[in-house]
Amino acid sequence: MLRTTTCGALSINNLGETVILCGWVQKSRDLGGMTFIDIRDRYGITQLVFNMDDNTELCQTARSLGREFVIKASGTVVERSNKNLKMPTGEIEIKITGLEILNSSKIPPFMIDDETDGGDDLRMKYRYLDLRRNPVRNNMVLRHRMAQSVRRYLDGLDFIEVETPVLIKSTPEGARDFVVPSRMNAGEFYALPQSPQTFKQLLMVSGFDRYFQIVKCFRDEDLRADRQPEFTQIDCEMSFVEQEDILNTFEGLIRTLFKEVKHFDLPEVPRMQYADAMRWYGSDKPDTRFEMRFTELNEQVKGHNFPVFDQAELILGISAKGCAHYTRKQMDELTDFVKRPQIGATGLIYARHQEDGSIKSSVDKFYSEDVLKTWAEALDSQPGDLLLLMAGTTDKVRKQMSELRLEMGTRLGLRKKDVFSALWVLDFPLLEWDEETERYHAMHHPFTSPKPEDIALLDTDPGAVRANAYDMVVNGTEIGGGSIRIHDRSLQALMFKHLGFSTEEAQKQFGFLMDAFEFGAPPHGGIAFGFDRLCSIFAELDSIRDVIAFPKNNSGRDVMIDSPSTIDDKQLKELKIASTL
Repeated sequence: MLRTTTCGALSINNLGETVILCGWVQKSRDLGGMTFIDIRDRYGITQLVFNMDDNTELCQTARSLGREFVIKASGTVVERSNKNLKMPTGEIEIKITGLEILNSSKIPPFMIDDETDGGDDLRMKYRYLDLRRNPVRNNMVLRHRMAQSVRRYLDGLDFIEVETPVLIKSTPEGARDFVVPSRMNAGEFYALPQSPQTFKQLLMVSGFDRYFQIVKCFRDEDLRADRQPEFTQIDCEMSFVEQEDILNTFEGLIRTLFKEVKHFDLPEVPRMQYADAMRWYGSDKPDTRFEMRFTELNEQVKGHNFPVFDQAELILGISAKGCAHYTRKQMDELTDFVKRPQIGATGLIYARHQEDGSIKSSVDKFYSEDVLKTWAEALDSQPGDLLLLMAGTTDKVRKQMSELRLEMGTRLGLRKKDVFSALWVLDFPLLEWDEETERYHAMHHPFTSPKPEDIALLDTDPGAVRANAYDMVVNGTEIGGGSIRIHDRSLQALMFKHLGFSTEEAQKQFGFLMDAFEFGAPPHGGIAFGFDRLCSIFAELDSIRDVIAFPKNNSGRDVMIDSPSTIDDKQLKELKIASTL
């Protein structure tokens, strides 16, 4: 080894020891007769001291060092006269007797500091430098610790880690596939897996009983803060289980992660029906760090000659605690917020529950104070609260009010990143109608089992069929989802029929799985957690990019290596592909 210890290991207990350190120059300070260098590695920072009177040549060499030079320094551990108790090595420094420059460095394009002056684009271009920064590296360490904790927990429950193929068959359901041309099979293509779904089911048919994998998945979809074209799942499957077994097993995993990594005792995770989540929060992934549930107000507001309410299918209200003092400017800001194209509301009705108990609204022309008091009673508001109402068709107004609720939660400081609230959402619809294609699609995926008591409804009322499916939500983010699977060929064929597959199409796409079901497939179910999302929540970050070592930007590009890129004509010819661009 070039070094005897690391830059974060030494303390007052090492006084007098001769040591060798290797690392990068963090900063230097020339004080005339003495020069101080901070040397950094992944473990910490140690101060080196050079004295012109002791060794002029060494001191001159130290003065020539620039930021990010890689050096090897040997010397003796001595006590610092000006101690820095904020850092682990702040009581000591190294009196240098030998110095070797292992590599020089150009001036970095941004400061390699916790608080850098580099913008996102610049840091992504030089990601290998960004990864030297403590906050980014700490995210990678956190990710590593979480992965190890997952493996320990699942190994302790007899799960087997099995790798599944990366080059698979393209399927038409879900997001767009990334496709890979096959040179040996001209005109044919592999797809990169959106998930190992069918393979983990086949492993259950194979008798593996308990499988898991921390696995890369790929989806060619539009990107945002919590999406990347390649992402990582904790993928799991179990045989001979019911929904309750899955929920208990993987609630245990999440609680173990919080305990081991965040040192936080996550309470028992409550459960909520999908229908209740939509009725109370307008979302299948509600943020339960705060309440502010919806109240349906049709009975209180209709029939008073106010067309916006009288013509609406549903009127919803929320009570924002302590916000009756909001100014006209603040109310205009909220109105503009809900009118944004991505939300799409036409307006916002409000009423102030004054400190004296009176109520003043933006629609006093249509509603007496006695009627307004019925709004307050329904919303359980108190003097000082602000009532916010929205109206429209059921699905749209729920989504719009959901966005307003989250905005108010943010404004009121109710969505703290260091507060954690988990929730199971259960009994999703099996199918959802798509207006564009005019057919039903699987809300989760085609292999999700319907509730046994709802199977008869597949032929009469497909939209009413509930899935044996469940999602785990933490702080308003879906971190995992799964289901009990179909393990019977006839039921799987019926599912494909209701998804619009012909018998021939179903056999072509998924015949291998249905054939496997004829060889003694056990009842099975599983779940997949979004590992990147989970890591970003644990790191208290908004974007999953910050917990991925080499992420893509919002255009799906890796600006560091300039990918994707064109390939030369020779490669295209070998693949028998012609570009039309």
